[in-house]
Amino acid sequence: MSAAENNDPKHDIALALREALGRALANIDLVRNVRRLSGGASQETWAFDAVTDHHVHPLILRRAPGGHTNTKRDTAVPLATEAHLIQLAQKQGVPVPPVTLVLDETDGLGDGFIMERIEGETIARKILRDEAYAEARPKLARQCGEMLARIHDVPLDKMPDLQRSPARAEIDKYRDIYKSTNHPHPVFELAFRYLEDNLPADDRLTLVHGDFRNGNLMVGPDGVRAVLDWELAHIGDPMEDLGWICVNSWRFGEIDKPVGGFGSREDMFAGYEAAGGPSVDPERVKYWEVLGTLKWGVMCLIMVQAFSSGMDRSVERAAIGRRASETEIDLLNLLAPRHI
Repeated sequence: MSAAENNDPKHDIALALREALGRALANIDLVRNVRRLSGGASQETWAFDAVTDHHVHPLILRRAPGGHTNTKRDTAVPLATEAHLIQLAQKQGVPVPPVTLVLDETDGLGDGFIMERIEGETIARKILRDEAYAEARPKLARQCGEMLARIHDVPLDKMPDLQRSPARAEIDKYRDIYKSTNHPHPVFELAFRYLEDNLPADDRLTLVHGDFRNGNLMVGPDGVRAVLDWELAHIGDPMEDLGWICVNSWRFGEIDKPVGGFGSREDMFAGYEAAGGPSVDPERVKYWEVLGTLKWGVMCLIMVQAFSSGMDRSVERAAIGRRASETEIDLLNLLAPRHI
């Protein structure tokens, strides 16, 4: 072992991964090509290869930052719970990266799990514009509807302990956050009033992915290959997921294609119903699109606060924070559309 290897944290992670994977894979020769991937604001993502009997297993380690046990409970589910949800979704026919191993304390890697590495693209700009995905784009909205119907069909009696957050709870949570910023926005106030006046009944509660959108969908030339990042999953109104992917911010400039910038609501609804989901009420989906747009606007205000206070002076925080004004325009288009 060289001195460089001895001081390289990747080398220590590789040794720990090899030891841990002995519980899931037989005859591991070595773990190689360990590298941390960009992205993932709340968790670390590492790619690596495990070699067994000359067979290479491409894998991903998803773990808490720095390997410390994840104690965050207000929004993100524990990583072991996230792994369990992925396994339940897989049984329902949702394309996901199969979970290879959930870590325990003896592994020395912290809180996390290991899953198979799926090849594909998550960057919206490439998915929406590159020629490699031209044939896939017309299929994506319907595929998203089909996948969401399967997610919402995961049996509640098989579910781990999850936060229950229907519309009432979501409104209360984001109003409290909005008030804490002490930065009044009349358009946000209008949106909160609309949401209060049109509150839907809690007549169907299911598993909700919570962040089903571009960036969390692994896409190949054949279409969606995997649904990623289940850390915001909860029990709630299933139409929340259908509304969230329609939020204008996730269209990345392709505003005439409301589902992710690649398709129509009608295609998504058709896929949802064809895969066993109940008939979709477009007005209920619009309600959640309004709430999703407002939520993202409030999140942008948090970025402004973090930057202004000096807590995080990164360019990223400033750039995202200024997008609060974009969500005001989006809300006005939803609540007071102009027909020319």
